[in-house]
Amino acid sequence: MPKKEIKITVDLDEKNVADNIAFKADDMPNVDAVNCRAMLLSFWDSHNKDTLKLDLWTRDMTVDEMKIFFHQTLVTMADTLQTSIDDERIAGDMRDFCDYFAERMEIKE
Repeated sequence: MPKKEIKITVDLDEKNVADNIAFKADDMPNVDAVNCRAMLLSFWDSHNKDTLKLDLWTRDMTVDEMKIFFHQTLVTMADTLQTSIDDERIAGDMRDFCDYFAERMEIKE
């Protein structure tokens, strides 16, 4: 059975704070590991009906970057919601919230 691997490496400082986050995937054969300042990773535990989360960011992640990161993540979640449950109405409601969020965070283009 085919498999794909995603590798996430987190460098920590002496206080165990994320200093660098990098990821590499099998689907990126000609690309070195990509360094990032933040990540949000969620897994669905169907047995316990619970979400397992790993949210990390480095000290270099700015507040303005975090606002944009969250906005883009929410927009992507709206797209995923529409694709996964095929409900344009609720996905549209979420996109409306994303517009509101961007306006409140003062990141609206």
